[in-house]
Amino acid sequence: MNYTTQMDAARKGIITSEMEIVSAKEDMDVEILREKIAQGKVVIPSNKNHHSLSPEGVGEGLRTKINVNLGISKDCCNIEKELEKVKSALELKVEAIMDLSSYGKTEEFRTRLIDMSPAMIGTVPIYDAVGFYDKELQDITGEEFLRVVKKHAENGVDFITIHAGINRETAEVFKRNKRLNHIVSRGGSLLYAWMELNNKENPFFENYDRLLDICEEYDVTISLGDACRPGSINDSTDASQIKELILLGELTKRAWERNVQIIIEGPGHMAINEIPANMVIEKKLCHGAPFYVLGPIVTDIAPGYDHITSAIGGAIAASNGADFLCYVTPAEHLRLPTLEDMKEGIIATKIAAHAADIAKNVKGAKNWDYEMSKARQNLDWERMFNLAIDPEKPREYRRESTPQHEDSCTMCGKMCSMRNMNKVMAGKNINILREDD
Repeated sequence: MNYTTQMDAARKGIITSEMEIVSAKEDMDVEILREKIAQGKVVIPSNKNHHSLSPEGVGEGLRTKINVNLGISKDCCNIEKELEKVKSALELKVEAIMDLSSYGKTEEFRTRLIDMSPAMIGTVPIYDAVGFYDKELQDITGEEFLRVVKKHAENGVDFITIHAGINRETAEVFKRNKRLNHIVSRGGSLLYAWMELNNKENPFFENYDRLLDICEEYDVTISLGDACRPGSINDSTDASQIKELILLGELTKRAWERNVQIIIEGPGHMAINEIPANMVIEKKLCHGAPFYVLGPIVTDIAPGYDHITSAIGGAIAASNGADFLCYVTPAEHLRLPTLEDMKEGIIATKIAAHAADIAKNVKGAKNWDYEMSKARQNLDWERMFNLAIDPEKPREYRRESTPQHEDSCTMCGKMCSMRNMNKVMAGKNINILREDD
């Protein structure tokens, strides 16, 4: 039986090879997985032209996945340097990489990235359009925007961010409801500017059916971008954000009618107490589609530490239903991240994702923590390092501060609770002030 997309196959009762791989990775019965894909509650972004892909599922009941943003820009356009970051991200086992390239040899970087990456690849085609056509934004036509999407699909991109929810109607709501930080989404701001400069409808909204034609042909998952995501905690859960979310729910149903897989993108900056309600609202308005969040960043006062502010928000968001976390680095709002910035962002986001998986009772999530706790009780340092989310850092800390006694560390020494309880429970003397017998 033939099928066009993973959703089409699922609805026809077909188990694809991608479903089998994801089923094994997640330890989920493949029939349950197939049903969730048919309902749109799980997606497997897998472009037919991405031949190096190791498929991952995103959505209900699965491990929380993380995405890393990379790419070349006008100020930092060294392809080889950016590909080094890609290699490091893949070594850290990220599930997705978004190529946000906006200048120079974008197609060369994109195709090399797709060829080398087992992780799913995403893009934001509007970022590429200005450089691709060497035109000012105002002069690009709706037809040309669609051609860039087609090019990315042909290259093998697995998911694309499309800001189709910032249409003329949403823009009017935005104008009537003033914000402190206006529209902070880069793609959203570009489309809003294009609409204002040309006095026309958003070309991705106006030509949404043609967009679906492209995505259906190559099985590209649409990540419906949140152009009106809040850029400060002052602007969260406001009229513009909710108005756009309602429209994204309608666009989701239209995509599902064509068997095109959908992810919904969510808020950027948001106070902690608003996060759980926002997760419920999104899942309700967007019919259970997977939710992809940037952070949320829970306070606006920590430039240089936004990998921490976003990890706090990401853990809360994912534990309340978000399925996919976009990493944030210490360089957020400040510069293109370095290799070390990227690593810090990945580790912080992986911690948030795992913490959420524990809260969501994802199968096997707690086992990792159980094994670490057992290694700590046994004072098995090598086992602890091997189990660590980042083995390199704890090894370095241990090397830099060598204890007098191997079964302790330099913080507690012979007062180590693990060491002493092991001895007492075995009926031995703990010998804190004198050498062991």
